[in-house]
Amino acid sequence: MRRPPTPSTTVLATGALLAMTACWGSTFFLIKDLLDRVPTLDFLAVRFAVAGLVMVAVAPRALRRLSPLARRRAVVLGALYGVAQILQTAGLAHTAASVSGFITGLYVVATPLLAAVLLRTRINGLTWAAVALATGGLAVLTLDGIALGYGEAITLVAAVLYALHIVALGAWSTAEDALGMSITQVLVIALICLVATVPDGLVLPATAGDWLSVLYMALVAGALALVAQTWAQAHLAPTRAAIVMSMEPVFAATFAVGLGGESLTWRLLGGGAMVLVAMLVVEAGPRRPIEGEVQHLAV
Repeated sequence: MRRPPTPSTTVLATGALLAMTACWGSTFFLIKDLLDRVPTLDFLAVRFAVAGLVMVAVAPRALRRLSPLARRRAVVLGALYGVAQILQTAGLAHTAASVSGFITGLYVVATPLLAAVLLRTRINGLTWAAVALATGGLAVLTLDGIALGYGEAITLVAAVLYALHIVALGAWSTAEDALGMSITQVLVIALICLVATVPDGLVLPATAGDWLSVLYMALVAGALALVAQTWAQAHLAPTRAAIVMSMEPVFAATFAVGLGGESLTWRLLGGGAMVLVAMLVVEAGPRRPIEGEVQHLAV
């Protein structure tokens, strides 16, 4: 069993997770522009392949240091994330982007439920209140209306897989294995996305500007962000991590207003404030060592 993290380590882990979430949020308006020219699955395949190759080139020893158990777990984590990416993408073809964003964000709700079942964690009332507040904030930020159909259903499956990834990462990751597990996950995600592009062939970015966008999303918002998440979740309980990560649409809206030319609305301010308050509530609440510290998942 891992020792409970010190307060300073917890603060640093939360900061790392926030920085990762900000990186993810910064990519939304870039992706929106890029996907006009490169199909989504092709973009994902290129993004993660570039990230994986660079990570292997920079830190090959990190892979060799992984134990067989850690390597198997990293493969499972990468498969969960890769399949979730494909399902989320497929769902986007059948539902509005705003609805997809909200349903995907429901990993905030699914994470404590899965943690309670799989890790036998006890989630206190304050944390559940933060989960509800974050979910409400996501609804205010994204929803104009919702109907349940095929697209919504497979997007919901993607959200559950993202939640399972968060729970498993919190149970399995260690600070020592963070880099090696991150590299393995990225390589598995790339392989899954590349296989998904086989029927139609792989389309590559055609301009230098598009390649710069892909490199930023591969190396900063991809490789570095996943390393940060893997390391941070070695020190944070899954539910806390999920609520911190629910800041992603808030950062996305901030970058869209600041750099993408979108208008600042009361809806963005209200929804963003709700998610921010949820994160502050869960961070200010009591830290119970039992939550996220017991590793009951076995592979």
